[in-house]
Amino acid sequence: MKHLRSTRAATIAVTALASALVLTACTADGPGDDDSNAAPGGETVTLSLATSQPENTPNFYCGAELLKERVEAADVGVKIDLFPSSQLGPDTERFPAIQSGDIDIDLQGASGLSQTFAPIGVLDAAYAFESVDHVFDWIDNNSQEMFDAFNEETGTTIVDGWYFGTRTFSSTAPIRNPDELAALQIRFPDSPAFLANAKAMGANPVAVASEEVYVALQQGIAQGQENPVVATKSQSYDEVLKYVNLNNHQIGIHWIVVSDKTFERLNDEQEKVLVDAIHEIRAENRECVDEETNTILDEWRANGPLTVIEEDEIDKAAFIAKAEEFFSSYFTGDDLALYEQIRSTAP
Repeated sequence: MKHLRSTRAATIAVTALASALVLTACTADGPGDDDSNAAPGGETVTLSLATSQPENTPNFYCGAELLKERVEAADVGVKIDLFPSSQLGPDTERFPAIQSGDIDIDLQGASGLSQTFAPIGVLDAAYAFESVDHVFDWIDNNSQEMFDAFNEETGTTIVDGWYFGTRTFSSTAPIRNPDELAALQIRFPDSPAFLANAKAMGANPVAVASEEVYVALQQGIAQGQENPVVATKSQSYDEVLKYVNLNNHQIGIHWIVVSDKTFERLNDEQEKVLVDAIHEIRAENRECVDEETNTILDEWRANGPLTVIEEDEIDKAAFIAKAEEFFSSYFTGDDLALYEQIRSTAP
C-alpha cells in the first residue's frame, strides 16, 4: 500500500554509501547512545521510538512493542529502543528532535503536528472522519498530496496511522444531542484544535491541565471530559462520572512519523522491513484497541460504575450537521479544501 516514502526514495541509494562513512554523535543517556547508531552499511543501526503513550495502553503493547519485535526479528541489522510515557518530552517538544534525526520514529497526533505543519490539524476536526474505516480509506486513497507537502515542509515522513481509540464524552448527565452537551461544562485539552472542536459541537469547554482533570471532575469544576474509552478507564475518570456517551466525535489516530535523516541511515532492505512492519501492524493494532475498548464497555454495561449511552441513543446526525456548519466557515483556503475532501469521502 500505501505510503512508502515517496519524496526521498530516489536519494537513498546515493546517500547510503556516503552515510555509511559517517559516525553520528549521540547525547549520553539519550536515545541510541551507543556506537551502533551510525552504521547504515553493515553494523547494527539502533533507532529510537518515542511516544506519549504509557506502557499499559494498546498503542504501546500492540503497536510500538510489536514494531520493535517485528523489525528486530527480521534480522536486517536494525534495533529499536522504546521511550514511552513522554520520556523524551511532550509531543510538540519532541517533534524538532524528529526533524533533526535525534529521535528516529515517533507516534504523534495531528493536533500536535499542526504546530509545525498547520494543515494537518484539519484531520482532528470533530466528525471530519465518521469511522475508523473512513480514516484508513482516506489514508490509502486520498492522503498522498498532503503527506508529500508535510514531508517537504518538515523533513519527516508520515508512513501510516495507527488507531488509538475514538473520543467520546463521559459526564455526570447523559449527552445524547447538542443541547444536552451545551448544558454541561466539559473539559477539553487547552489547544486551538480541541477548543475549535468544542465550539463546533456547541460544548461549554473548561480548560484544565491533564494532571488536574480528575480533581476538576471530582470537585465539579467540570461535569465531563472527552477521551477514548481506554483512556477514560486508565485515568480512573469512571470513578467520578456517571455516563459514557458513545457519540464518537473524533477518530484518534497516531501518525507514525519517521525522520528523513533516519531513512538516510538505512539501506534498502532495512527501510523496507521498517515500512512494511508499520503498515502491517495497523490492522493488528486496531483489533487490539477494539478488543480492549469492548472489554471495558462490557464491564461498565454489566457492573458500572458508568451507564453506557449507546450509539443508537445519540443524535449523531445533529452533531455532524452542527460541526459541518462550524468548520465550513472556520476553515479557509487549502484547509477548507482538505476538510471538504475528507467529508466528501464519508460513507
